[in-house]
Amino acid sequence: MAVPKRKTSKAKKRSRRGGKGLSVPNVSFDPTTGEYRMSHRVDANGNYNGRQVIEK
Repeated sequence: MAVPKRKTSKAKKRSRRGGKGLSVPNVSFDPTTGEYRMSHRVDANGNYNGRQVIEK
């Protein structure tokens, strides 16, 4: 069975796990409103893909 010869330091362990952090949200420009919004989401006015889907 594989056993480590030395204890892994906190810095070594944390630098190895550093890639698991936050990812950048997928934000795109909406030409109908002229604002940025997340992809596959309804905008603040209730429009989605150029259609009114939610009445305000």
